Amino acid sequence: MNTAENYNTNEDLVWNLQKFKEQQRAKAFVKLFENRLCVYSSSVHQLYTNYSIHFPEDAGRQMVILPDPYAFHDTFNRLPDNAFSSTGLHIIPGNLIGKQGLYMVVSHKNRNVRSVPVPFQEGLKQIMKRSSNDDPFLPVLMKGDLREFNDKLPSMHLHRIRLKELSNFSALEAGGLQRVITEKLMKLYQEARTLATQ
Repeated sequence: MNTAENYNTNEDLVWNLQKFKEQQRAKAFVKLFENRLCVYSSSVHQLYTNYSIHFPEDAGRQMVILPDPYAFHDTFNRLPDNAFSSTGLHIIPGNLIGKQGLYMVVSHKNRNVRSVPVPFQEGLKQIMKRSSNDDPFLPVLMKGDLREFNDKLPSMHLHRIRLKELSNFSALEAGGLQRVITEKLMKLYQEARTLATQ
């Protein structure tokens, strides 16, 4: 049994980095989001808000997400898959396009439409303006969201959770979930200009 299996039997928390051409760059990039965005596991219907990211040497080219075992109250349970949807939004490191900080790119279904990167803070402001109290923008990560953009840049795709789909949650539970995700998002917003510059 390799270290990744020792760490966690939940395959949603073991991400394969084999396909990345520049693995060190991908590793450094994904670490920027450690505890700044929550991670969802569809196989156990749990959302982790407190975790650490590891790259075990004996696990090959894999990344392992380890929820904090002593912070069980930081894990939300009973979250159905249908409450999560893809956004088509990608975060990329600005230094790879000659800029500083984090940038946001929208992937269009029509491949002929060219995506223009915008500063993360600017993009998030626009998204927040369009969201409502009934349907707030609550981004999370899932396995497969760490990708290569244009076959070279590491990028982080965002999923989002829709509170309206959590019919099994009380208003108190849904409010707690929204508060945690929003607090992390605001922290990422404040730090976005300085991240990914190293």
